[in-house]
Amino acid sequence: MRKIQLTLIQIDNYGPWTVTPEPRREYELQVLQAELFAELERQFGARGGLVFPTRFDNFLAVTNGISMEEHRGIQNSINQKFPVTVSMSVGAALTPYQAQVQATLCLQRVGSSQSATRRTALVGSPVSYPDQDWVQIAHMDINHSTLITDSEPIYDTHFLMQRAHLALIPMFLRRNALVFYMGGDNIMALSNGLEVSEISAVLSDVKAEMGLELKAGVGAAHNAETAARLASEGLHEIRKGRNRSSVIFKST
Repeated sequence: MRKIQLTLIQIDNYGPWTVTPEPRREYELQVLQAELFAELERQFGARGGLVFPTRFDNFLAVTNGISMEEHRGIQNSINQKFPVTVSMSVGAALTPYQAQVQATLCLQRVGSSQSATRRTALVGSPVSYPDQDWVQIAHMDINHSTLITDSEPIYDTHFLMQRAHLALIPMFLRRNALVFYMGGDNIMALSNGLEVSEISAVLSDVKAEMGLELKAGVGAAHNAETAARLASEGLHEIRKGRNRSSVIFKST
């Protein structure tokens, strides 16, 4: 059975660290979080993975094809470069939601996120065999968003993008898929197990609810990098008018 592999990356004891020995300056915390995300994206991306921020003290990475030994190497590199350490937990399942549940429960069993004693844990169960690795990503954007950006106040545009993101989250979550805002008018969904018809139905529901038209390229492959590239290629074909469908599926 084909499975998606997700890694939960969590800063160890981050809450207490931010106020020890006294509250740290906010801009320093924001810089730390941004630089940590960039480094994680760089390290996992170099191995065919893709990292998504959740709360910025927690990240979810799609890590199909990345071994536990490679995880340890990335973890050690992060721990040497930053004033905080990170723990990692790996889960694999048929759907993204199930995979992140497995990863979360596994990490919770070895200690609290605010435990002073849990440091650099690496736990979990990756995909057992290479031929089981499978990642499906839907890359969506909003039609004519440039016209909105060029005619509306920037915060109004920001609000609209966030509303679209928040509308998509429960629609995909009901289908055990996970949605992440990628900046601009771009939103990605980890969508293993969903048919193109189901993704089209979600886009139709958003149009009915918000009056926004979205399009999506859907890519499927053995790792996140290739799946994301295929999804972007499909989306580009729609943008260029090469396909009249609102959803294009491409697979290796």
